Amino acid sequence: MMDVDVDEETKSVMASSGTVGSVSVSLHPLVIMNISEHWTRIKAQEGKPQQVLGAVIGKQKGRNIEIMNSFELMYDHIEDDLIIDKDYYNTKEEQFKQVFSDLDFLGWYTTGDVPTESDIKIHKQVCEINESPVFLKLNPQARHSDLPVSMYESVIDLENGQATMLFVELTYTLATEEAERIGLDHVARMTSNETGESSLVAEHLQAQHSAIKMLHSRVKLILEYIKATQLGDLPRNHEILREAYSLSHRLPVLNTSKFKGDFYNQCNDVGLMTYLGMLTKGCNTINQFVNKFNILYDRQGMGRRMRGLFF
Repeated sequence: MMDVDVDEETKSVMASSGTVGSVSVSLHPLVIMNISEHWTRIKAQEGKPQQVLGAVIGKQKGRNIEIMNSFELMYDHIEDDLIIDKDYYNTKEEQFKQVFSDLDFLGWYTTGDVPTESDIKIHKQVCEINESPVFLKLNPQARHSDLPVSMYESVIDLENGQATMLFVELTYTLATEEAERIGLDHVARMTSNETGESSLVAEHLQAQHSAIKMLHSRVKLILEYIKATQLGDLPRNHEILREAYSLSHRLPVLNTSKFKGDFYNQCNDVGLMTYLGMLTKGCNTINQFVNKFNILYDRQGMGRRMRGLFF
């Protein structure tokens, strides 16, 4: 009986099978990783699976959409509905526009099995931001081997004489870049499996870690030997002491004018970037305050002029 109810609910938000999508979608793996990490983090924090919401950004050329990145969205529970925090979205939009100026807001994502009436209500809120958003749904608890990602767009259809928003499933392809392929190879292989298989990045980092660890143990041994000779616990071996002295002079000396100049230049650059960020944020706050003040002043002035016309 429960399966029948779910099927009826799914059919009520899905368009007929003859309806086809109007756009082609290219999906980057980074978006899937972001959504999976978002859902896993919230599950670990709350102690149980929770639905998560977010926005997807990318590029659109005609009917070709390329989804390249995503960010989280905040929402509030009002009765049984989820209401997106528009102020939070506006802040995040300003932030990602500063970094990804060529990317646009394309739609939203959530987690779950099949589209429901609740997804329709959220989609209508997103339509206030983008008139034709796409909808990505990831099922993190899927048990099949296929990629548990579905893409949808909305259409307006007549049902029982009323205009109703429905979902149409879209086909998508995976598009990757070189950096994404390296990251995916690292994530896919860095697992605790019986074969101990690891990525090329992990092998390189492991070799560096082993070398640094070996260097640390050798330096620590030399330091303990020198301390022991100073305390008189061991006899002095002038040959070993000369080698330790020559080794210390081979190491890069950090107390030089060149190092200090480069170090302070880098510190100044970092401090300058932080200062510019604070100035930009302060200017933005002042600009918003001036805009709100002008709007309020114009409303008050209009009210006085209207009262002067009638009285």
